[in-house]
Amino acid sequence: MKKKRFPKREYHIPFFDEQGFERKFCSNCSEYFWTLIPDMETCGEATSKGCTQYTFIGNPPTRKAYNLHEMRETFLSFFEKRGHQRMKPYPVVARWRDDLYLTSASIVDFQPYVTNGIVPAPANPLVISQPCIRLIDVDNTGPTFGRHLTFFEMGGHHAFNYPDKEVYWKDQTVRYHHEFVTKELGIPSEEVIYKEDVWSGGGNAGPDLETVVRGLELATLVFMKFKVVNGKFVELPIRTVDTGYGIERYTWISRGTVSGFHAIYGTILDKIFKMASFGKVDNNLLAEIAQVSGTFEPGESAKRETSWKKVAKQVGMTKSELIKFFKPIETAFAVADHTKSLAFLLAEGVVPSNVQEGYLTRLLIRRTYRLLRALAIEDRLDDIIDLQIRIWSKDFPRLREMHKEILDVLSVEKRKFEDTLKRGDALVSRIAQNLKAKGKRKLPIKTLVELYDSHGLPPEAVRESAMKKGITVEAPDDFYKMVAERHLEAPPKEELVTDERLDLVATLPETQLLYYTDSHLTQFESRVLRVLKKNQVILEKTIFYPEGGGQPSDKGSFEFNGEKTEVVDVQKVGRVVIHTVKDPVPKEGGKIKGQIDWDRRSALMRAHTATHLIMGAARRVLGQHVWQTGTQKNVEQARLDISHYQRLTPEEVNRIEVLANQAATSMIPVETQWLPRDEAEAEFGFRLYQGGAVPGKEIRVVKVGEWEVEACAGTHVGNTGEIGFIKILNTERIQDGIERIVYSTAHHAVQASQAKEKLLRQVADTLDAPIDKLLPTTKRLLKEWKEMRRENKRLIEELAVLESGKSIEQTAITKEIDGTKLVIQKYEPINVNRMIKTASKITKNDPTSVALFYGADKKTARMVILAGGSAVAKGVNASEIAKEAAEILGGGGSGRPEFAQGGGTRSGKIGVALQKAEDRLRKQLSITPQ
Repeated sequence: MKKKRFPKREYHIPFFDEQGFERKFCSNCSEYFWTLIPDMETCGEATSKGCTQYTFIGNPPTRKAYNLHEMRETFLSFFEKRGHQRMKPYPVVARWRDDLYLTSASIVDFQPYVTNGIVPAPANPLVISQPCIRLIDVDNTGPTFGRHLTFFEMGGHHAFNYPDKEVYWKDQTVRYHHEFVTKELGIPSEEVIYKEDVWSGGGNAGPDLETVVRGLELATLVFMKFKVVNGKFVELPIRTVDTGYGIERYTWISRGTVSGFHAIYGTILDKIFKMASFGKVDNNLLAEIAQVSGTFEPGESAKRETSWKKVAKQVGMTKSELIKFFKPIETAFAVADHTKSLAFLLAEGVVPSNVQEGYLTRLLIRRTYRLLRALAIEDRLDDIIDLQIRIWSKDFPRLREMHKEILDVLSVEKRKFEDTLKRGDALVSRIAQNLKAKGKRKLPIKTLVELYDSHGLPPEAVRESAMKKGITVEAPDDFYKMVAERHLEAPPKEELVTDERLDLVATLPETQLLYYTDSHLTQFESRVLRVLKKNQVILEKTIFYPEGGGQPSDKGSFEFNGEKTEVVDVQKVGRVVIHTVKDPVPKEGGKIKGQIDWDRRSALMRAHTATHLIMGAARRVLGQHVWQTGTQKNVEQARLDISHYQRLTPEEVNRIEVLANQAATSMIPVETQWLPRDEAEAEFGFRLYQGGAVPGKEIRVVKVGEWEVEACAGTHVGNTGEIGFIKILNTERIQDGIERIVYSTAHHAVQASQAKEKLLRQVADTLDAPIDKLLPTTKRLLKEWKEMRRENKRLIEELAVLESGKSIEQTAITKEIDGTKLVIQKYEPINVNRMIKTASKITKNDPTSVALFYGADKKTARMVILAGGSAVAKGVNASEIAKEAAEILGGGGSGRPEFAQGGGTRSGKIGVALQKAEDRLRKQLSITPQ
């Protein structure tokens, strides 16, 4: 596919003419660029296309060396002095977006609402240093020496140009950049190159200029003027200056270190090297590798292979010796980067799971764990995370606040991964055996991806298990990028069938929503604007709440012209509310008097506000990582799904319940207000989006004192005292990382408690013990039952010994089949344990025997088949016998060659089944039935 290009006019600005920049065409990469050097033939960027090499390593072009903190502050201050308002960084989890999970660029903070003109910019112009996580670069992190990172800070100075207000555009953007790199940092003007390119992301696009100094791309200056619609560029009314300054890259070039990791992670990297017992690292050799191989990416295997040979030849080593030297260092680079990403992700409350940002976090945890294992320091993960938190919390205090929770989550996740690896070994072994049976010796890439996606098994672990069975595993160099790409963005929304009613109501005014004016209104009067098919009524105004946000619709009645009809469902379509009623139906233009089912509405209001109280209580008990992942309110009971990394304990559930009830009895006012999106986010932060991203220019904020605040469209009580008693009925783990809390409120909670008390009394009556003595009585009875079970087991053992001896000859049918003794014995009543024990004794005493024991009553038939060692060696397979016989009984059978069971509900067919079992045994022994 031909790369899209914009014409020269999109990049030709007055600044280039004033300074003497010339437009040239790179003979290597076929890209246009602007430079002050007249005889320059290539674009000057060190990439795998071979345009140049890094020339800043050991020779930085800046006036001084900066650390990351200093470079960030220099960048922010520079633009602050030039009229840009400094913004606090947004979270690394993009909870305000419904199309992606992680913040991968500074412009993500302002898409789509600001860039599409839905809400005003928080400041214009503005400057921000935004922490970003970009897992598409996960495999490149390490091999490219710091050119790619999963965690980085993107410095962005943004200007939003409206049709009636121009802030600044291309020319001033480039002037700012050039002034920053030359006057502020001291880089000579002639060393700055501007490459032309096209940028597209987040649904927007535009021409961009990439700035390059001494081989390293430092910034991208994007002029966002298009919206991407079905692959086509459509002009936007708002033109956005979207710049991305790589704060880490500027830091690297200012220090001239052999890698970006040395510049960013100095102390942390040294300690990782020490943990891994690296000894003294030859930085000169590293520099040689960086110059030739650091510009290639893992996906460019052939080019990297050539570069390794070239470097090896230059330094007088073999390729394998060179790789042996660099591979552990490359691994340490990745560990330094990945652990920082993990610290920030977990600080934002991400719970590792199998979906959304939880999946991406788990991917990074497991990859990091395997990298540490390669360095033989997997037990030092907590220590390295601790280092990251201590160093970066000076600039990002949230890390310090979440320190304990970060380590707690990691501890649980490490145990889960170890369990996964244990289970995975057996799974991979079975797959390997199946491949060998088909004459194959290599695991398909598709299977490798499925093993990771479905079972969490990384390719390194799969390789270890498969090799034991003689199966080779070759993972692509960009394996983690490949699986991450499948999960970076939310799946496309299903195309909704356009509601045919939209056209019918398009000309109607917006329904006045009285339930927002006063949620305690029970009656109202309104004019009927329109009646649609199927008894669907649209009013001028309504107090009926339409279904939405996990809250069912109101029900009630309409009275009109001396008649009354029942309202059975309420939905919002576009801007109007549609009420579905039974017969009779009011006429258009007429008036109705409406009344809601107040018992239903009040129960739903109590449940909805209780959801907020339980949410706040859960976060106070479990930690700040708790977020709402789903909710459903009903009259008698409701549920709340929350993120949490392990099962809730009874003690935690009790504490949540107590805190929620304390909040309920504290009579806290419940305030609701509509706020512009930017104001709401500025005042309350991104905790607003408990239930996910909320569309629209304005957000309805529900605030329960200092207890909880959320963006919420539901109806609520006026103060928490109206809720009454809150009772948590049960909890369950609905998926990895998600806990469900089921609860009731008010009299429904009382009824639920009474039901449990009734059950408790019934148990007490059954055990003939008072309730206060129920626990010791139960313990005593359980102890007695265990003793009786042990005694029963002993007696069965004794009975089995007796039955397996001479006594069985009196009741069993014994047949000699080619040197194998078939013993058939019926048991009444059916006692499977006894059957197994006795059969086991028989086959142990006589390895040539096969025991076929069975029992049958009116409802079911059961069979147990055991074969001695000698019988199995001759070809007897108890599993095959059980399967075939059980089919006749209408059931199933399974097991191993030496032991199997089967059964079914056709007990009248037991005789036929026994004959089938004997026939199969004879076939296995190659004997024709007599």
